[in-house]
Amino acid sequence: MKFSIIFEAQLADPTAEREHQLFHDSVEQAVLAERMGFDRVWAVEHHSLKWYAHMSAPEIFLTWVAARTSTIRVGHGVVCMPFAFNHPARVAERAATLDLLSGGRLDLGAGRGGTEQETSLCGVDRDRTAQEVEEALRIIGKAWQHEELEYHGELIDIPPHPILPRPRQTPHPPLFLACSRTETLRQAAELGIGALVMGFAGPEAIAGMRTAYDAARAERRGDRLVSTEINDHFSVLCPTIVLDDRERARAVGLRGQRFFAQSIGHWYGGAGLPDEAVVEGAGSEQAAAELRQAAEQVVARLNEQRIPVRPTSTATFHADHAYGTADDAIAYVERLRAAGADEVMCLIQMGTVPQEACLETIRQWGEKVIPHFATDGRRTADLATGDRT
Repeated sequence: MKFSIIFEAQLADPTAEREHQLFHDSVEQAVLAERMGFDRVWAVEHHSLKWYAHMSAPEIFLTWVAARTSTIRVGHGVVCMPFAFNHPARVAERAATLDLLSGGRLDLGAGRGGTEQETSLCGVDRDRTAQEVEEALRIIGKAWQHEELEYHGELIDIPPHPILPRPRQTPHPPLFLACSRTETLRQAAELGIGALVMGFAGPEAIAGMRTAYDAARAERRGDRLVSTEINDHFSVLCPTIVLDDRERARAVGLRGQRFFAQSIGHWYGGAGLPDEAVVEGAGSEQAAAELRQAAEQVVARLNEQRIPVRPTSTATFHADHAYGTADDAIAYVERLRAAGADEVMCLIQMGTVPQEACLETIRQWGEKVIPHFATDGRRTADLATGDRT
């Protein structure tokens, strides 16, 4: 089992001062994550999604994290690959540079960034996003495995050019795809790349998604592979707040998830703005019922033909996650492992979660949760000495 942290850079009150502090707080969390035994840090890419995700330049954030750390892997989870967001040759150049500077610690995920808010900013053709993501992955795979890149595809034409520099990892950093639906899981398997299961679906749904991914892998003929380097890694999201006080952890976690649900509903489904006024009793069963009711209201307003990643498919409003004590988190991760997770991506920095709760959650995972899943005593001993060689 691998363990990681994923950053959206969410902010309930996005003043410039709070936004600036948020990025420094996120770096502090990433540095602590390395010390506490996490394997990887992921950063999303979104544009103009105020409140929901202020992480618009993850390559800068990840470079800063890489400079402050020495062993933890740094991952794009994901780069928006439609060409008007990021030309695939530029993605290959930037990613290779970060891989070099980090000493070969980079992972590269691809996604669509397909909300109307984002695509209208950069002039992205929303009808071509899925095709452009796949074509971009093929271009990047070729760029990193040949002396010169030459590509003549349906959507883009690139005459022979060297793509410089070359990545540190041979033949290249592992490739991933953001997956929330059966069709994207099948696509990732057929392309020979890892799956980043970004939803809140929970262990039972994760098991079904793993079955779909494995079935597509078993049927893979090889004609759609984007590289000779196959990556079959299956990473799943795990919203979590872990504190000594179970009820406070649930209150903080459900409050954060309520904000996440409302903000994604706003940008993906045309719902109202996040209602941060709803705070008291956030950890109660009544709050969980209110969360489900809010989900039904949001889904009723969705124009699903215009939404590439639907809150219904990502199960954003599911409230059964790793909120509570370290023992609660261990029990939840056991369920994720049984469902087929190769990696647990901890979502801690939700828009209303205070920094002290984020840091304490990372400490609790490092001291109690991650060692429980170590295959030998090495990780526990390393934590005691502060070493992760």
